Amino acid sequence: MNIAIETASALAYLHASEIIHRDVKTNNILLDNNFCVKVADFGLSRLFPNDVSHVSTAPQGTPGYVDPEYHRCYQLTTKSDVYSFGVVLVELISSLPAVDLSRHRDEINLAILAINRIQNGAFNELIDASLGLESDSSVERMTTSVAEVAFQCLKLEKEMRPSMNEVLEALKKIQEHEDEEIGKMPPPSPDGDNVELLKSSKVLPSPDSATDRWASSSNTTISGE
Repeated sequence: MNIAIETASALAYLHASEIIHRDVKTNNILLDNNFCVKVADFGLSRLFPNDVSHVSTAPQGTPGYVDPEYHRCYQLTTKSDVYSFGVVLVELISSLPAVDLSRHRDEINLAILAINRIQNGAFNELIDASLGLESDSSVERMTTSVAEVAFQCLKLEKEMRPSMNEVLEALKKIQEHEDEEIGKMPPPSPDGDNVELLKSSKVLPSPDSATDRWASSSNTTISGE
């Protein structure tokens, strides 16, 4: 969660500074010894004045991360970075590469695989089992919530995607809510009663509420659009 939030924060800062990164991917998210994020490689970055709707340019970026609408229409916006960040979020919770030729031909692209799984509610087929999805309700809440945020970032129509600021706030709320839930839990007891409390913890409703919130403002686009 910290890596996701710090990366989103860095991208939101860039967008506020009228810069589109244009090559958001896991290889460009560097970690220092304390696992703090450094977003790197600005070789493809473009200035993006807030008073324009888009920048017309030939699509560039890394396969598996490139915004399909940008690729189709040659119109670069901040929502192109949002799409790429959505792929990064899916990588974080799935431990799967953005592109894998060994997967089924319809799911070589991780974004497509993720959209299919999330739409069908098959989170157990997307989220890395080693994270403890089946045994830890906290992990289940966080990872499914992050998956829903990623789903919004991966909308094919850029107008349907949240801004990077909205993504950042959504991720912060997921982390804050889980911190509150952990704070409410009693200390572990010697007889293991806490295990039962974990199993019976109420799971958050699907973050479709976030879907509804962003969908209701789907006509709102970046400044000047």
